[in-house]
Amino acid sequence: MKLMEVNIERLRDLLYEITAISSTPVGCTRLSYSREDEKVREMLNREFERLNLEVKIDKLGNIRAKYNPDNLNTPSIMTGSHIDTVINGGRFDGLLGVVAGLEVINTIDQSNIGLKYPIELVIFAEEEGSNFGVTMLGSKYMTNRIDIDYLKQIHNDENKSAYDMIKEEGYMDNEDYFIHKDDIKCMIEFHIEQGPVLDLEGYSVGIVDRIAGMNTIMVNLIGQSNHAGTTPMKIRNDPMVAAGEMIYKLSKIYKDNNLKNNVITVGKIKARPNNSNVIVANVEFFIDVRDVDYDDQRTALEKVEELYGEIIDKYNIEGEFKEIGYSDIVITSDFVKNAVINTAEELGIKYKIMNSGAVHDNAMLNGIVDHGMIFVPSIGGISHDPREYTDFKDIEIGGNLLLNTILNMNKIE
Repeated sequence: MKLMEVNIERLRDLLYEITAISSTPVGCTRLSYSREDEKVREMLNREFERLNLEVKIDKLGNIRAKYNPDNLNTPSIMTGSHIDTVINGGRFDGLLGVVAGLEVINTIDQSNIGLKYPIELVIFAEEEGSNFGVTMLGSKYMTNRIDIDYLKQIHNDENKSAYDMIKEEGYMDNEDYFIHKDDIKCMIEFHIEQGPVLDLEGYSVGIVDRIAGMNTIMVNLIGQSNHAGTTPMKIRNDPMVAAGEMIYKLSKIYKDNNLKNNVITVGKIKARPNNSNVIVANVEFFIDVRDVDYDDQRTALEKVEELYGEIIDKYNIEGEFKEIGYSDIVITSDFVKNAVINTAEELGIKYKIMNSGAVHDNAMLNGIVDHGMIFVPSIGGISHDPREYTDFKDIEIGGNLLLNTILNMNKIE
């Protein structure tokens, strides 16, 4: 097979130009619906105009930019990812899939290749959940998994609802452009692994088989606030102590129940009134539970809830236990997976079939259209951190695999 190649210098230059836009000097902080997000959209829109892409933006700010120079009436091959980040995040997470997808379109446009299917670049809004604590809002909305009423129920740390924030940005006046099987042939997302496997084992490319399911649970432990110096230890109802024990025991669930792929994380915690000389009134924290095995995920969730009940009883406190977000365990489509595998073998690219512990917008398309993912290594397994890095030699190999897979799909009847 003759290899068509992406222009890695052009891809790199655009990626670095965008990553210079950050609200913090350390790492990349580019939250959805922020001024930084708006600046990146303006930059990308110039690229869309240059390539004469048909651009649609829905009520949540999701972008669909279609390359269709021959005005085909066939369904699109979709690629892309997201441009938002966690606070002080890395340069490659999400954004790499967007600039790689744009580079694929650039390469095809310059090569004057006839297509059977348009190519559609998608940019999902609010993937990281940094604003409201719920991941993949944009893709969940585009696939009809959440609605406008749901957006009115979730809030940021300033108690502003997702609906109000998005409305203030002007997106709520747009039309809806939901993803349907009739207009999308398949979706291929290009992404960094965000873990250590490819780097440790020496692969430039991973082809994703399963994407972990994720459940996000809010726990609020409510005790009795009082003076830190005058309240005897034996009569306290201290929710901070209860939270400490619960969080510690959460970290042992995987081992105690032999859940080999299960991970449980508490990454956000708020204590009120949050003064050093006051026993707290309540402690609120968020539990992230993930697995690629259905039974193990169910077991983990049951154990988390059992532990919550035990802690409430032991410390004689009140509490709230509420699931605020979830995504199902997903097996990627054989159609996309096989197309990527066949192309990799034709090009002589060494690859690894693997699972994704991170959740991705790609998973939200499950049951609607065929979908799959191409991974490239994260050096040292580091992600969601300013040290996040992927070698551009690996990005070039992965980008060429994405490009040639899409071209091969244009030969499939």
